[in-house]
Amino acid sequence: MTTSIVSPLTIATTILGFAAAFTTQASAASTSAERSPTVVELFTSHGCSSCPPANANLVKLSNDPNVLALSFSVTYWDYLGWKDIFGKPEFTARQVTYEPALGQSGPFTPQMVINGHRSTVGYELKDIRSTIAAEPAFTGPAIKFSNNMAALDGTEKQSASADIWLVRYAPGTVEVPVARGENAGETLPHAHVVHALTHLGTWSGKPLNLPIPAAKSDLKRAILVQEPNGGRILAAMTD
Repeated sequence: MTTSIVSPLTIATTILGFAAAFTTQASAASTSAERSPTVVELFTSHGCSSCPPANANLVKLSNDPNVLALSFSVTYWDYLGWKDIFGKPEFTARQVTYEPALGQSGPFTPQMVINGHRSTVGYELKDIRSTIAAEPAFTGPAIKFSNNMAALDGTEKQSASADIWLVRYAPGTVEVPVARGENAGETLPHAHVVHALTHLGTWSGKPLNLPIPAAKSDLKRAILVQEPNGGRILAAMTD
């Protein structure tokens, strides 16, 4: 019987090779997480008496660097006596588009939509964080901002076109005093309030350089790559 002898140098080289591979994988995972934060969209309204707890949770989520928290104010509660100053019909339309795939009969508030495919009212922060932690990695392109351009890389895995959305939102938290309606007399905190939503085009899996409007001093920009008709979000990035 022949005995094979492995030298200490060979063992050390092998260990270093495994360590380097692990470090590379960890670094890639970290870069991916920074590149594509989990997207949490809260559909809310100043005229909704049940919304403040969800608003407060979005404020907390907005401080997490791995979460892109976005507050969309809808318009269908304006008739209750107080018009939401941030509400826009296109935000309401975005929520309405989500509901069939989410198994909802119609829009409601508060509603948090996570990565375009999971829905919750947003009352329990622990449950929200658990849902975020269980989300799989994005399958869409890496997105990089360069001045007024967004660069999307390519992948052979994409078989159908995806929508590209530009979101303009205010960083930080704003306190809104409400004079009438269901929240009369209350001052409601809102984080990362969305001011504009624009459809920029489509991504078909090929590398794409896309011109985007210049940033405004008081607003940040986010790019969402999303399956059509309110589908799953495939990638996200904010400047």
